[in-house]
Amino acid sequence: MIRIENLTKYYGSVRAVNKINFQVGEGEILGFLGPNGAGKSTTLKVLTCYLTPTEGNVFVDNYNIYEHQTEIRDMIGYLPENNPLYLDMTVYDYLRFIGRLRGLDQTTFNKNLRNVIDKCGLTGVVSKPIHTLSKGYRQRVGLAQAILHDPKILILDEPTAGLDPNQIVEIRDLIKELGREKTLILSSHILQEVQAVCNRIVIINKGDIVADGTLDKLKASLQGKTRLNLDIIASGFDSQQMSENIAGLEIVSIKQQDNYLSLQLEYSSDHDLRETIYKYIKVRDWVILEMHREYMSLEDLFRTLTIEQGAA
Repeated sequence: MIRIENLTKYYGSVRAVNKINFQVGEGEILGFLGPNGAGKSTTLKVLTCYLTPTEGNVFVDNYNIYEHQTEIRDMIGYLPENNPLYLDMTVYDYLRFIGRLRGLDQTTFNKNLRNVIDKCGLTGVVSKPIHTLSKGYRQRVGLAQAILHDPKILILDEPTAGLDPNQIVEIRDLIKELGREKTLILSSHILQEVQAVCNRIVIINKGDIVADGTLDKLKASLQGKTRLNLDIIASGFDSQQMSENIAGLEIVSIKQQDNYLSLQLEYSSDHDLRETIYKYIKVRDWVILEMHREYMSLEDLFRTLTIEQGAA
């Protein structure tokens, strides 16, 4: 649905984005991450036709941003980092204003208004001036304006910035619901939010794409090896025999008390040995109490890609 090809953007002599390439499929929820100044907001502004690239192109459903800006804008709902609200307006007046900008006739507006009011939980505040609302409700109004024209694509830039923990949970749940219906790009500094909502992550650093994939694949590719924590009840356990029988398996540590063992195992991330390990244990009538993979955290991954690579 979205295809970015060799996108480059300069501000004067400063290069903000450097020949980046990635795609976003229909129905996908993409987390777009990077430190401050990495090029996230610039990329999103190009995607929404707010900025023109210096080089490269962006295609949305095979429309390109040079020749089909009107068509692309119609397909995209955008909530920028600075929520574009007119605080002196009531919620209704503001959304009616946005509806007129989007070219919605009164019948379509009325239908869409009922939908967004319900989805965004604004029923009790429609007639209130926006300046009287909490920040959480203002973000809901911002999301309402982004989806008022029922776009196929939703782009959210830091949608929970400045919210308290309860408000973050509310907006996160709303984003999850919207993600069931639309292609969604979410840019956020709150990594737990990305981990909870997104099914794929692109990380940009100093204008370059440094990672693209699912969270598990990105972590595994950086680690090279997968670590498995295994708790079992086993009689006659022989670590050497286990290592020899399961090719590629390394036993990192063993803690044992009678027949209870807690093992840390490692193997190449290219080969998932969990099924082989399970069968090895089952045929010996041992008992598995727990088995889970241990990955680096998203925070560790982000720091590795944006600090260590940035310093190289």
